[in-house]
This record gives sequence, C-alpha cells and structure tokens, in this order.
Amino acid sequence: MEDTVKSNVLEIARLIEEHRGEEVVALYVGEMASWTDYFIIATVRSSTHRKGLLRSISEYLDGKHIEPLNRRKHLDDEAGWILIDCGSLVIHLMDSRHRAFYELEKLWFRSEWIYSSNSSKSSSSSIS
Repeated sequence: MEDTVKSNVLEIARLIEEHRGEEVVALYVGEMASWTDYFIIATVRSSTHRKGLLRSISEYLDGKHIEPLNRRKHLDDEAGWILIDCGSLVIHLMDSRHRAFYELEKLWFRSEWIYSSNSSKSSSSSIS
C-alpha cells in the first residue's frame, strides 16, 4: 500500500506542475507525523489558477477512488491556503504570501524530499 500512496503522491505532484503550479514539493513526513505520511506543497498564482488546480486534482482523486476527508479553506476568506486532506497524503495549495510566511518545508526540514520541481533539490534526498 505504501508504494501505491507514494506513486499517487508523485503523480499528483507532477499533475500540479503540469498545470503550472509553482515550487511543487512532495515530502515524506510519516516518521515525524502520526496523522499523515506525505505532504504535497505548491504555490498558486491566482484564485482562477487555484480553482483549475482543484478541479484537476479532484478529477485525479476521483479516478483513483481517493475520497478527501475534507477540503478546507484556511486563514482567510480569499483562500490563500487550501488544504486537501486525503488521510495518508495532504495537499497544500498556497498563494505566494502564505507560502513565504509559513515556510512549511522549513518546518518539516527533516523530511525526505521525494519530489521537487526545482531541479537543485534532487528527489529522494533529505535536507538538513
């Protein structure tokens, strides 16, 4: 099952990047978090961009029969941060302001990076 989840995480990260999500990263956080195994974090450029990504992600999840536990808007009415909790994976779609402020990658710095759209961070490496 772990391989299936990781495969889905990588496919979702690539899907987000293909739809012009920026600074897409996928982290394995399972050794530090008891409530999930993976984070996918991406920056969106606008509310229209966010809606398009949500639609594409929803279609992917539906096709894989993955039912999100919730879809919540966080922090403000303009939805600068959308969290899609799928249990073993959590997707964070953030505008650049929220992404810069919360710096989730730095909070989870001991995580294994399994995907990064930034080629300077190689897949399957940990940052320290």
